[in-house]
Amino acid sequence: MIRFKTEQTLPEDAAWIRRTVFVEEQGFADEFDGTDAVAAHIVLYDGERPVATCRYFRDDARNGYVVGRIAVLQEFRGRSLGSAVLREAERQIGALGGARVLLAAQLQARGFYEKQGYAAFGDVFYEEHCPHVWMCKTLDTRL
Repeated sequence: MIRFKTEQTLPEDAAWIRRTVFVEEQGFADEFDGTDAVAAHIVLYDGERPVATCRYFRDDARNGYVVGRIAVLQEFRGRSLGSAVLREAERQIGALGGARVLLAAQLQARGFYEKQGYAAFGDVFYEEHCPHVWMCKTLDTRL
């Protein structure tokens, strides 16, 4: 059974998933930043085991909410858990009155986000060694 837990400070379960996926698996060095202090952090649990995470925060300069650090442990990929944690973030953002959701997608994950309704805009840019592109989605606030 999957369940979500949201915290306003970076929980150890989210940090552990991000370290495993982004630092150990993908080689990012600058995984943790000041945004962690102002973001909401969602952890998806399969039973009692933390298996996926993401964070989101309001970004007035971008006129919307930014979702990021979406990570699923390798052995749990292919079970739509990335989609589930992203949908939960969108649900929470919608409940806060947000309609515009943005994310900086790794270029290799662009297709995944397009399937979730996101559209790319702007030029490709690099975070550390990895190409990214900004993507945006407008939530249906009538729901």
